[in-house]
Amino acid sequence: MGTYDLILKGGTCVNQDGVHQADVGVNDGKIAFIGSLNGASADKIVDVAGLHVLPGVIDSQVHMREPGLEAKEDLETGSRAAVLGGVTAVFEMPNTKPTTTTSEALADKVSRATDRMFCDFAFYVGATVENAEEIPTIERQIGCCGLKVFMGSSTGTLLVADDGGVKRVLSHGRRRVAIHSEDEFRLRERRELAVLGDVSTHPVWRDVEAAVLCTKRLLRLARETGRRIHVLHISTADEIPILAQNKDICTVEVTPQHLTLAAPECYDELGTFAQMNPPIRSAEHRAGLWEAVAQGVVDVIGSDHAPHLKEEKEQPYPKSPAGMPGVQTLLPLMLDHVNAGRLTIERLVDLVCHGPQRLFGISGKGRLAVGYDADITVVDMKKKTVISNDWIASKCGWTPFAGKEVTGWPKGTIIRGRTVMWEDEILGQAGGRPVRFQETMDQHA
Repeated sequence: MGTYDLILKGGTCVNQDGVHQADVGVNDGKIAFIGSLNGASADKIVDVAGLHVLPGVIDSQVHMREPGLEAKEDLETGSRAAVLGGVTAVFEMPNTKPTTTTSEALADKVSRATDRMFCDFAFYVGATVENAEEIPTIERQIGCCGLKVFMGSSTGTLLVADDGGVKRVLSHGRRRVAIHSEDEFRLRERRELAVLGDVSTHPVWRDVEAAVLCTKRLLRLARETGRRIHVLHISTADEIPILAQNKDICTVEVTPQHLTLAAPECYDELGTFAQMNPPIRSAEHRAGLWEAVAQGVVDVIGSDHAPHLKEEKEQPYPKSPAGMPGVQTLLPLMLDHVNAGRLTIERLVDLVCHGPQRLFGISGKGRLAVGYDADITVVDMKKKTVISNDWIASKCGWTPFAGKEVTGWPKGTIIRGRTVMWEDEILGQAGGRPVRFQETMDQHA
């Protein structure tokens, strides 16, 4: 049977074969065998009977705030949060200070992250009218997962609001472009509807039409330029049929927050701690998002991890910043939804493992398959846990889900064969590396 560096024994694997009991053998940081390994020897054998063995979870939308905003979070603390939540790789956003809009800024982030982050990583490049012509070069650098465009202003200074600017960006380069889709012009017109001290007016100001209008514009521009787009954190049921008619050119993300919380209750209970862009909306919109998950319109779930300090969030609305931490709670929340019957464990794996691999052309990650990196998330589907602020590793020190009991919990996080988290404890030293992509494999030669 051979000898392995690591054998995970007797777990319930979720992969291309469905859900089935199998051992997983690991050698040299890669998956070497899936099946029965009775009689095989290994440097380390871990009994995972009664646990589920998943491909390593990939969170394709996080904000780690470094450089420039390290009081809120940094690459090291954000990666601690990731691996505690069962996440093996993250794609980080460009709205830092300075913004990640140049070759030098991207290389700086990769340098900062290597062997300092506990999970593997890649970075979006912020696309602007000013750097459009440099995009074909920047997007091919090591550590780049794609481009990011803000069509509606959120946190930071990146903004491409008008059709001409968006078309210019989409006309340069080839990698997938992730879009924050809210119409900036409508947001400006409705700004006075954000009532001082009343965060429940957040979805009134940033209304459904602001999202729908922008998504329609975006799809038209994507068709005109022939560019693949990825529409982030969809929050309205109204956008779903529009997106469904354009799946040949666009992919779709939803967040656990939009699938879990609903207005007005979230604003009554959490106040400005429920404030994010685009907003948490009514239960009818949440139901529309779940239907989109069931119908296959949604391609991935990303956390939009966007931490702010408590004292910032406690400012009166709308002075309070939008965003909440999420990388650490993504998997516990979604496992709870699996146990509640809202989706299957196979569908969840498709949304947080297979989906990111397909969309972004990730090399060697996102699947529990021989030859792939041994990125593995081990979960206990039966464990009941109350999420607490004490568990949160992010510098912000809070989560909107504190006090929520969930069923299903990450037991272990294994990255390239190294166990970096087991039973809520981070193990060993940081060893994060850039994620590799099929479109830029020549850069890794």
